[in-house]
Amino acid sequence: MTVNIINKKTVSFNILSYIKSLLLLMKPRVMSLVIFTSAVGLLTAPSVVSFKDSIIGIFFVAMGAGAAGALNMWYEADLDKLMTRTCLRPIPTGKVNRSHALIFGILLSIISVYGLYYFTNTISAILLLSTISFYLFVYTIWLKRLTPQNIVIGGAAGALPPVIGWTIATGSLSIEPITFFLIIFYWTPSHFWALSLYKAQDYEKAKIPMLPITNGIEATKKKIFVYSLFMIPIVILPYYIGFTGKIFLFTSLFLTLYYNYICYDLLNFKKNKFELNKAKKVFSYSILYLFLLFVLFLVDNLF
Repeated sequence: MTVNIINKKTVSFNILSYIKSLLLLMKPRVMSLVIFTSAVGLLTAPSVVSFKDSIIGIFFVAMGAGAAGALNMWYEADLDKLMTRTCLRPIPTGKVNRSHALIFGILLSIISVYGLYYFTNTISAILLLSTISFYLFVYTIWLKRLTPQNIVIGGAAGALPPVIGWTIATGSLSIEPITFFLIIFYWTPSHFWALSLYKAQDYEKAKIPMLPITNGIEATKKKIFVYSLFMIPIVILPYYIGFTGKIFLFTSLFLTLYYNYICYDLLNFKKNKFELNKAKKVFSYSILYLFLLFVLFLVDNLF
């Protein structure tokens, strides 16, 4: 009797542990960003969507992001086990079988795309399918191991969720959601190149041609600074087209100029061990910076 109880508890624990590992395959941190940005796209759209329909739509977008994450981990399992940043992911640690991850990712992709099509509209489903396909085939399989421009082009996948949020509400595309896309697309390179600066040994070990490996540290710092400057006209654009007001314009410019400053500080800093701290500062602020920009969209829309 006691043995049976122990066995049942062990089985229950193993099932819960496996489910947790499957959820980790979906990259929860990335999913949280997808949920937030797609929600901003939906809430700032001119059409009013019921709370229930909003939750359903964003749920399937998040599921699609999770599908892309699972398929990415399936394909990159050999690289993940070589890097300290990724070696504890479910496949390298043996918590999830690689073939199971592939099946899981495919099922999530089908369910999320069809669910979004059924509950919202065709254009949203097409955009979600394009996002998953682009992230897997263009970024993960083709570009990641081929060129240091991988993150520049691949950033298009991460820039689409707020656009999908907009189309869930409106059923159409217009210039306003394109500003969401441009902000994330031009933000992505400086964000990930800052990460690659202090994780360069990881990428070198895995033979991933990130910019610091192929072009050197100084060239990477210059690119980071240049892309931070691109953000100035990008954050002005929503105001210029009448999508946002002065609250967004002035606050986003202040946040952007500070971003420019810390990227310039990294560029001018002499090479030593403290340079890594500067890169971490750029990386950390870039996350806060993007979050605040999208919060500003909501605040500006309210007032």
